[in-house]
Amino acid sequence: MKEKSKSRILPWLLVILPLWLIVSAAVFLVQYFKNEASDKSLAEQRFAKSVSAESIADDLRKIISVIGERNTSKPDQLSATASMIEGSLGPSNIGYQIEKITGSLNFPILKVTIPSSGPSAEPIWILTSYDSPKNSRGAEKNASGLVATLATAQALADFSTPRPIHFLFIPHANEDNSPILETVTIISNLIKPNKPKAILCVEAMSDAETLTLSSRDTTLLPSVDYEDLGKIVGAEVICLGEDFDLASTLVEMGHPTIRISTRPMLLPDEADNKVPFAPTLAASTGRFIELVRRLSKLNSP
Repeated sequence: MKEKSKSRILPWLLVILPLWLIVSAAVFLVQYFKNEASDKSLAEQRFAKSVSAESIADDLRKIISVIGERNTSKPDQLSATASMIEGSLGPSNIGYQIEKITGSLNFPILKVTIPSSGPSAEPIWILTSYDSPKNSRGAEKNASGLVATLATAQALADFSTPRPIHFLFIPHANEDNSPILETVTIISNLIKPNKPKAILCVEAMSDAETLTLSSRDTTLLPSVDYEDLGKIVGAEVICLGEDFDLASTLVEMGHPTIRISTRPMLLPDEADNKVPFAPTLAASTGRFIELVRRLSKLNSP
């Protein structure tokens, strides 16, 4: 009898066991993809942060007073600045996904993107450097530009933009002996695949509340109303004999690039260690945010 019982159970096991394996595997896959979709949804949630003089002052203090000089001669400080950018904008804070692009000397170019809310349109690129010249804390070159750009990315995190907005944080632009041209070539190759609406290089933002928009070719400026935000000047007004200017170099490469600042470029012997006045920087940043909003809606599909 036992043998007959076993012989009856065995066929059932041969049927039930594979079915159980199939059903359990299906349940596992459904749950896996459900969790993955949930994680992706959480990762894409961004939380905007309004601009305030207090938060601007805190970021300036961290970069200029705590980190200090940041370049290839101070690699730990340069890396610390990159980490600060990631922490300020990343998933645990504002919610951006940070893309790390391998740059020269293995210091990363950091990219965050606000995707367009509708059909694909020409993107806006916002560039800022996070290094300083050698033997300088780099207040205007370029802590003020970096802080303004961080605050702009934070304020626009939940912005419904008709065109993509890409932020690039660049490790080599201010130190004379760093691989600046190699870095600019990498940036140029990132921008090339899609014709940009505008490329905005942000630096030296704390000297005044109103913006100065400059370019070697001012016809590259999109036709949007700037009068209440600042003034337009040629590059010769702001370069003051400086051999290198990130915006001008990108113009020479064929990109429609505008320098956003509140003052001319620093002279070689000009001191640059004083922490800027935060309310002034907060005001110029507010104007820059409004500029980006207007550009994003200009001639959108």
